[in-house]
Amino acid sequence: MTYTRFFTAAYAALFMLAAPAFAGEIMVKDPYARSSTPSSPTGAAFMTLMNHSDQDDRLIAASSDVAGRVELHTHIEDENGVMKMTEVEGGIALPAGEMHALKRGGDHVMFMGLKAPLEQDAEITVTLTFEKAGDMEVKVPVDHTRKPKHGAMSH
Repeated sequence: MTYTRFFTAAYAALFMLAAPAFAGEIMVKDPYARSSTPSSPTGAAFMTLMNHSDQDDRLIAASSDVAGRVELHTHIEDENGVMKMTEVEGGIALPAGEMHALKRGGDHVMFMGLKAPLEQDAEITVTLTFEKAGDMEVKVPVDHTRKPKHGAMSH
């Protein structure tokens, strides 16, 4: 294989991994899931949701065959100042023309009852269901070393 073919193939593979997913005018960028230990009953996925439409939308559900149950979760502070994770009732709002980061310590996709560990460098499939845009299948790489990306995002 020549160097040109090698680099062309490598570039194509990198582009496929970095390519965002779309459903209508909703885009998912930089998805990843944290790897888990063999005894972990739960896992989580993070990503940035972008609404390029002129209509508000809402992420209302998520599903995946990696877990018995998948929920949309967030962290809230209780009356004692303790942060607790809880299911998001009614979904996650995604206003028209805005972005929303699903990130560690905030909103995220929660996998409960993992059927197998989420192994480093694997890829899982998650279906996101939006109120207006419908279902979107997202390929999510498992990467425990991933650092959160910061930028101009609505949270």
